[in-house]
This record gives sequence, C-alpha cells and structure tokens, in this order.
Amino acid sequence: MGMFEYKIVPAPKRGTKARGVKTAEDRFALSMEQVINGLAAEGWEYIRADTLPSEERSGLTGRTTVYQNLLVFRRALPPSDDEILDQILAESHDESPELADDPTADEDEPLPPAEAEDPEPEAGEDADEEPPLPEQEKA
Repeated sequence: MGMFEYKIVPAPKRGTKARGVKTAEDRFALSMEQVINGLAAEGWEYIRADTLPSEERSGLTGRTTVYQNLLVFRRALPPSDDEILDQILAESHDESPELADDPTADEDEPLPPAEAEDPEPEAGEDADEEPPLPEQEKA
C-alpha cells in the first residue's frame, strides 16, 4: 500500500493583478490557480481547501480565535526497500498450485484427444434398441 506525504499551505488572501483579469473573483481565482499549478509542477496533488480555527494572542494577555484558510496537497512517497522486497516475494509465490506441486508437469505437452460419445437417438429411433453391429468381412 502506498504511503503519502502531505503539504499544507495558506490559501492566498488577495487576488493577483494581471492583464485581462479585471474582477476581484477572477484575480483571486488566478492566485489560487498559480499556487495549485506551482505545487503540481513539484509533484503535489491538490486535495482540498480547509478552514480551521487558530487561537492567537490579542494584546498582552488576551486570546482570540481566527480562522485560517488552508490548501491541502499530497504526493506519493517512493516505496521503501522492505516494501519492494515484500512485493517481489509475493509475486514469486503467486504460481498456480498444480504446477508448483508437480515438478514433472510439462506445460507444452499436448492433451489427449477427447473420446467421442455415442450420439443421442434421433426422434424416430427407439432409445432402448441397441444399434446393429457392422457386418464382419469374410476371410
């Protein structure tokens, strides 16, 4: 099973000015796009945005709760040496049990032809009657 590492970054608070981007919503969307595409170029996959409370100092002795907007990213960690070894061992034990038990079994050996069965009697024939024997040649 793959393991992941996660990266949490603060969401942008302001939009980015750019040519052709005029509204506040478009500027903010451009900021989000730049952050997400920048981290995606480093291999990070965007998961979601979260708003979480954070208690901060207010003045000398007071505290207030502020809410932080965060972007969550993840990327797969490379497998460890133990995981690679376990995977190789598991693949080597996936042989079919019939072949593993019989070392003399040859996969290329053709199967014997199937024996022909007697055809069923047709509608006009009596099913209890035995078919006539072929005539023997005189010597």
